[in-house]
Amino acid sequence: MKVIFLKDVKGKGKKGEVKNVADGYAHNFLIKQGLAVEANNTNVKTLEAQKNKEQSLAAEELQQAEDLKVQLEKLTVELSAKAGEGGRLFGSITTKQIAAELQKKHGIKLDKRKMELADGIRSLGHTKLPVRLHPEVTATLTVHVKEIN
Repeated sequence: MKVIFLKDVKGKGKKGEVKNVADGYAHNFLIKQGLAVEANNTNVKTLEAQKNKEQSLAAEELQQAEDLKVQLEKLTVELSAKAGEGGRLFGSITTKQIAAELQKKHGIKLDKRKMELADGIRSLGHTKLPVRLHPEVTATLTVHVKEIN
């Protein structure tokens, strides 16, 4: 019997796949548990429509990430911190502070976990910060740390 998997089933199939399985297995387990539906014309068309919708949403998401990348690369986030001798900061600038300043000054809400900063910024000056907006899109944000007078 041909079925369309609604959820991943270990060893049998992934969500959205159409596969041939034993009739008893299909009726008594997959369909009963809501893991699959019979692959008739209506269900196959529904699956195709759903896949098309997911593709268009993925393309739209990628486009939004590209637009945000262009916007972020034009910006410079400016932060002030106390510094000691040689431009070393007392403490460090974290991704949380950068995200908060980006939200406050430029109105761009960005998750701090998308910023790829290992330890924090510990010195004055300009720093290039990679920001992962999408699995295929990475922007570079410029952060300028100034000394508080």
